[in-house]
Amino acid sequence: MRILGIDPGYGILGWSIIEKDFVMVQYGTITTEKGMPLDDRLLDIHTGLKQLIETYHPQHVAMEKLFFSRNTTTALDVAKTIGVIILTLKQAGLDYCEYTPSQVKQAITGYGRASKEQMQSMIKKLFKLEDIPRPDDAADALAVAACHSFRL
Repeated sequence: MRILGIDPGYGILGWSIIEKDFVMVQYGTITTEKGMPLDDRLLDIHTGLKQLIETYHPQHVAMEKLFFSRNTTTALDVAKTIGVIILTLKQAGLDYCEYTPSQVKQAITGYGRASKEQMQSMIKKLFKLEDIPRPDDAADALAVAACHSFRL
C-alpha cells in the first residue's frame, strides 16, 4: 500500500512515496522559480503532482497542516497552493488526511515538540537510510507519510 506524503509550499513542495511497512520508494521536491507569477507556479505544482500520482499510484495521501500567524501574504499564497493540491488529488480520485506538525512529531519521536534534528534522525532510522533526506521539505514529507502509516 503506497502513501504519498506532502509538505505544502509554493516555492518548494516536499513529497515522498512510501510503502505502509516503512519502505521508502522515492522522495523529492517540486520546485518553482522565485519571481514567476503565482498562477504559473501553481500550474507547475499541479502538473508535477499529477505526474507523481500517475507514476507511483498512491492509495493514501497525507499532508502537513500548516499554520501561519505572521505573514498574511505568504499564508494566502500557501493556502492557494493547498487548494491546488487538493484539487489535483480529488481529480485523481484520492482523499487525503492532514496532520499538524505536533501530531507528526509525536508519531515519529514520541514527543510533540521534538526538534528538527530529532525528527530527521528518527526518519533516517525508521526508513533505514544512509543519510538524512535533503532538502528539509522532502524529509518533512517522509515524516508526514510515516505518521499516516502508523495510523493505518
